[in-house]
Amino acid sequence: MRFALLPLCLAAFLCAEQLPIVEKVEFQPLAAQTARVVQALELIGEPMAAADAAELNKILQSPAGGPNEVKRIQTILDRHCLAGIDINPESRVKVQQGEAKAELMEQGWRSFLVKVHNEAGVTAVLAVESPNAGQLANSPAGAVGRKWMDVQMFNKQPMRVHLSGLDLEYRIIQIYSKDAGKREAKLAFDVGQGSQDLGFRNEVDILFTAVPASKVTLRVLDSDDRPTTGSFLIRDEKQRVYPSQTKRLAPDFFFHPQVYRADGESVQLPPGKYTIEYSRGPEYRKKTQALEIKDNSPRQLTFRLERWIDPAKMGWFSGDHHIHAAGCAHYERPTEGVYPKDMIRHVLGEDLKIGSVLTWGPGWYFQKTFFEGKDNNVSTEEHRIRYDVEVSGHPSSHTGHICLLGLKQQDYPGTQRIEDWPSWGIPILRWAKSQGAVTGYAHSGWGLALKESKLLSYEMPPFDGIGANEYIVSVTHDLIDFISTVDTPYPWELNIWYHTLNVGYRARISGETDFPCIYGERVGLGRSYVRQKELDYSDWAIGLREGRNYVSDGKSHLIDFRVNGVEMGPQGEVKLPAAGTVKVTAKVAALLEAKPDESIRSRGADQKPYWDLERSRMGNSARVPLELIVNGQVAATREITADGTLRDISFDARIDGSSWVALRILPSSHTNPVFVMVNGKPIRASRRSAQWCLEAVDRCYNQKLGRIRLNERGEMERAYEHARQAYRRLIAESDIE
Repeated sequence: MRFALLPLCLAAFLCAEQLPIVEKVEFQPLAAQTARVVQALELIGEPMAAADAAELNKILQSPAGGPNEVKRIQTILDRHCLAGIDINPESRVKVQQGEAKAELMEQGWRSFLVKVHNEAGVTAVLAVESPNAGQLANSPAGAVGRKWMDVQMFNKQPMRVHLSGLDLEYRIIQIYSKDAGKREAKLAFDVGQGSQDLGFRNEVDILFTAVPASKVTLRVLDSDDRPTTGSFLIRDEKQRVYPSQTKRLAPDFFFHPQVYRADGESVQLPPGKYTIEYSRGPEYRKKTQALEIKDNSPRQLTFRLERWIDPAKMGWFSGDHHIHAAGCAHYERPTEGVYPKDMIRHVLGEDLKIGSVLTWGPGWYFQKTFFEGKDNNVSTEEHRIRYDVEVSGHPSSHTGHICLLGLKQQDYPGTQRIEDWPSWGIPILRWAKSQGAVTGYAHSGWGLALKESKLLSYEMPPFDGIGANEYIVSVTHDLIDFISTVDTPYPWELNIWYHTLNVGYRARISGETDFPCIYGERVGLGRSYVRQKELDYSDWAIGLREGRNYVSDGKSHLIDFRVNGVEMGPQGEVKLPAAGTVKVTAKVAALLEAKPDESIRSRGADQKPYWDLERSRMGNSARVPLELIVNGQVAATREITADGTLRDISFDARIDGSSWVALRILPSSHTNPVFVMVNGKPIRASRRSAQWCLEAVDRCYNQKLGRIRLNERGEMERAYEHARQAYRRLIAESDIE
C-alpha cells in the first residue's frame, strides 16, 4: 500500500503547485508593487496576457481595496509564478514550484514571476543560482552538457534591487535555454549567507520544455529592389518582443524593441504567430507582415520597403551630429560601449546618411581610440560615420556641452586627462576653430527653460544647465556655428536663437538626437538635411556652419527654401534697395499617421517627444500649419495636407527693414534663415531682443562664475565684458522696439 502511494506523492511533489494565498496583506503597497511588475514585464518585451493585465488594472484602480482585492491580485499573479518562496521569521528560505507552465524557448529568454512571502521583513537581495547555468567558456568538458541554461533575477528599473520588506511581493526571474527539448534545472534561492533552509528546501528541481526555434532568413529590399538593411519589430500574440531584449549583444541593443537586419541575415523564432513591423527610418512608411511558425524548419521571408520621400535624390542629405557609442543606455559596461561596426548598423537601419559618433566623458579613454580625423572604415558609399567629440563630462560642461565636428586633433593642448581641460567653454571653441572644426552647442534647451511655451518670449531663463548657455557670449566672439534642436523643448531651443538673429548674429541651427542619452529609441530622431552635390562628411559638417540645411524629425520636409530665388547658405542674402515685397518658395511635404496619437499631442512642450509632427496636427485632420517667420514672428500661415505629397508653395512677404526669413512646421521642421538686407543696413530687428541678450549675459555669468577655476577667471571676465559691450552697441543701433 505504501509502495503504491509513493510514486503518486513523488509526482505531486515534482508537479506545479497552487501557491498559498498570503493573508493580512495591505492593499496599497501590494498594488503599487504590482503596477511596477506589470510595467517591468512590458519594458522587457514580455507583457502579461491582455485579459490578466486588464483585470489587474481594474483591481488596482479600486478606490478602497481590501482583503478581497488582495486575494484577487494574488490569484492572477500566481498563475504566472514559476516558484513561490517563503522567508520564515528566522530568515530561512524555502521554495516550491509554482503554477506557471515551465516552457522555455531555444536560443531565447523567458520571464516568470516569483512570489515572495517575507515573514522576516528582510530587505536583502533575492538571489538565484543554478548548477545548470553559467558560461560555457573555460568550463570542464564534463560540465558543458549540464550548463544548458542561464538564469537571473530582473532587478533593473522599474523593479528594485532589494526586497521591499513587505509581507508579500512579486519578483521577476528570467531563464535562457541554449537547447531545445526537455531539460531539468535546479534553482536555489537565498537572501544572503546562512538564509538557506535546512534539508535543501531552498532548492527546487523543475523539468522544463524548451520549444525549438526556427531560423528565419530575411530578404530586405529597398524601394528600388536593391538589398538593404531594415528595422524589424517582432512580437508574438502575447506582445512579447523577439529576440529577447534583456540579453541582446551588440549590434542589437537591449534598450530597443526593434532589431536591424541586412538582406540575408536571420532571426531565431519558436513556433507561434507573429506580427512583424518593418521600416527604415522616418522617410519610409511603416508596414506590417504576419508570420506563423508551426515547426522549427528554416524559412525565408521577403520584405519590400516603401519610401514616401527621398530627400537625398533631391540633393538633401540627412545626418545626426550627436550619437554615442558609450555611456547612458549602452550595456553593462558603458565606460567602454560598443564598436564602429555596431554603430554603422543603426545608421544603415535608419537610413541616416551621416552619423557623428561623439566621444564624451563616459567611455572617453576607450572610445577615443576610434578617432581618425576622417570617415571610419566601416562607412559605405551611401552612409558615413566619423568619430568626433562632445565636450561633456569635462570641467567646462556646466557652461554648455559642445559638439566639435571635423577635428584634426581630439585632445586639448597640454592635457593628459579630461579633468585637465578648461573649466569654461570659450577657450575650447577657440582651439577647435584653430583647426577648422565646426562647433555647436548640444541639447541647447537645457538651462534655458521657460514657463511659457511661446515664441518669441522675453522671459529670462535661469541659465543653469548644460545646453546653449554660454552661447549668449560665444556668439559675439564669432566662435559658434550652430545650436542644436529637436532633442529639447522647442521654445527653449529656439527662443535664444531668435533673439540673437534679431540683433544681427548668424549662428545656425542643426538637428540632433543625443542617442542614447536623451533619446534611446533610435538614431536620427533629430536630423539635419544638408544641401550637397554628393555625400561627403566634411562638406556636410561645413553645411551646418553655412546654414544650408533644415532640421526635422524626418516626418516633414522643407526642401529648396528660397527668398527671391536665393537659397540658404553662405550666399544666402537678398539685397533690396528699399522696403518691399519678396517671394518665398519651397517644396513641402509631411506625413501623418491616419489616426491621431493623443499620447503625443496631449503632452506639454517640456515632455518627450519634444519635436514630433503629431504635435502639429490641426484637430483630427491630416493638416498641419506651415508658417512663414520674419524676425521671429509669424508673418503668414498656410495649411498643408500631411499625406506624403511634395507640394510647391509660395508666400509674398512684406519686408520693411533688414530681416531674417525662415519657414517652419512647429515642432517638426525648421529651415535656417535667408537674410534680406534693405538699403545695405544690418539686421537690427528688435531693441528688446538686444536688451534681453544683455541681461542674459549677466544671468549666465552669475550662474557659471563659481565653477570657473581662479586662474581662468580673468580671461572669462574679459570675454563676458566683450559680450556686454557688443549688446550695448546693438541696443544703441536698434531703432525698432
